[in-house]
Amino acid sequence: MIPYRPIVQALKSRSPLCFIRSKSRQSRHAQRLPIMSTTSSTADLETQIAELTVKVHELKTSKQPFQAEQKKLGELKRTMNLALGGGEKKDKDASGKNKLTLKTPKGTKDHGPSATLMRKQIFSTLENIFLKHGACTIDTPVFELKDILAGKYGEDSKLIYDLQDQGGELCSLRYDLTVPFARFLAMNQSTYPSIKRYHIGKVYRRDQPAMSKGRMREFYQCDFDIAGNFDTMVPDSEILCILVEALTALDIGEFTVKLNHRKILDGIFELAGVPKDKIRTISSAVDKLDKSPWEEVRREMTVDKGLDGEIADRIGEYVKLKGPGKELLAKLQSDEKLTAVATANEGLKEMGILFDYLEIFGVLGYMSFDMSLARGLDYYTGIIYEAVHASSAPPGLATQPSVPAADAVVAADAKKPKKRAEKKDGEEDEIDESQVGVGSIAAGGRYDELVGMFYEASGGKKGGGKIPCVGISVGVERVYSIMLAKQKEKQEREGRGKETQVYVVAVGGDGLLKERMALVKQLWDAGIKAEFSYKVKPKLQQQFDTCDKDQTPLTVIVGPKELEQGLVRVRRQLGKEGQTGEGEPVKRDEVVEYLKQQIAQL
Repeated sequence: MIPYRPIVQALKSRSPLCFIRSKSRQSRHAQRLPIMSTTSSTADLETQIAELTVKVHELKTSKQPFQAEQKKLGELKRTMNLALGGGEKKDKDASGKNKLTLKTPKGTKDHGPSATLMRKQIFSTLENIFLKHGACTIDTPVFELKDILAGKYGEDSKLIYDLQDQGGELCSLRYDLTVPFARFLAMNQSTYPSIKRYHIGKVYRRDQPAMSKGRMREFYQCDFDIAGNFDTMVPDSEILCILVEALTALDIGEFTVKLNHRKILDGIFELAGVPKDKIRTISSAVDKLDKSPWEEVRREMTVDKGLDGEIADRIGEYVKLKGPGKELLAKLQSDEKLTAVATANEGLKEMGILFDYLEIFGVLGYMSFDMSLARGLDYYTGIIYEAVHASSAPPGLATQPSVPAADAVVAADAKKPKKRAEKKDGEEDEIDESQVGVGSIAAGGRYDELVGMFYEASGGKKGGGKIPCVGISVGVERVYSIMLAKQKEKQEREGRGKETQVYVVAVGGDGLLKERMALVKQLWDAGIKAEFSYKVKPKLQQQFDTCDKDQTPLTVIVGPKELEQGLVRVRRQLGKEGQTGEGEPVKRDEVVEYLKQQIAQL
């Protein structure tokens, strides 16, 4: 840490310090590569540190926000520390070389067999529902050209992982699966003027992780989208029906789907008098109402984003409203000032059509019309939605809106969250996972302009190439964290790590290896998932312990006596406390059919 006064003196004298400067400001969050220092660049870095130190001191003294400047100051000091031979201390091995740190990068994790199997079951459940609704699947590269992703995510654009230049193309890891899908459609318009597609793949965000809550930097998304020109709200209603079917099938407990319409929200901003150049930033502030009280959101609008206080208050009259769809819709339609705004009135009419269709599908009761829902991504143009679970809110706070959905219109306001401890200079924000919730477990909306935007940007005719789209994305990691928490609450043993259905056990004799191999091959050929011990003469208890550890439901017991009689014994495994005796004798040539019957009953 460099003291305050010497830095000010250094600023005045411009005395050079030796340092290694990062390649560019844009690469500050990427790997820092040292380059040769110069006297001028050394003085430049020292000047930046000195100026920021003074500025942070002044901001603290005047009690103004200083966190952004303090973070930047910490980064500059770390760069200087590395240049002076500092940096992270590493353990040395016997030869004096640095020891390798065996860990996964921040925000990522390995998944063992049981976790991977549970996640596979989530994928399978979602995929079966997507296929039931007539979808096909595609795949896109895990990284895109940087220009493809730029400017599509509003304030969240800072979370995109940029890659270093590797051969003339600037690329970034994909942030979601929606923008790559729109790019795919823009490139293949004549082949796919309309398509129902699902895509399951990893995406990457440089967010602050909360690992136990499913908030990670590398995670899976499961997307379902309908692209094409169709009548108002017909595909939108099916998307929401799919969402309800999916979350119900995953058996995560009660949930609520928050709904809003960007046209209504834009109409409210127009009525309140929000300048056009501030609409998206104010929309992003409104979207925080489920986590922060109105006072904090209003302060962000007025102090941080320069909105007039009276305009913010007019916005507040509407965005705190939430409740059953048709009831809140009737309340808004009776507001003559709001319906006089053409954009808002159009959105209200579309929501009325949607609620009728959702009622036909039998899913309207899962919905909550929530005027605070804004979705910060810039590409949404119509209906928007998020699914929330009881665990979405931080511990001790109620999920907004309530789960299950409330049966009356309310003007809700989130409670004030606990204040985080101040971080030290240069320290990266860390999240106290005991104080955060899972967040939304699925989200999506309508984006009618994104494909046409790509088409025009690539030289296509202005106004051409438009393919309207609507879709939903399910956050697998967050669903998995909920299912894991439910498993722990029930004090259930860890889930299975493999799908083995039958274990072939040897009793007595010389281990009967060849007989076991012949039997297990017969089971494999019949499509039965089977295993056996690789030891020539395995111990009986070790074989049963393996079955218990892997939670294999059935064993086929082979012994000299059974072989003489042309039999095997089939036993259902119920753990160490639930053994089922010696098992049921079954003729050797009938064992496959018998096992299939038993497996069907599991």
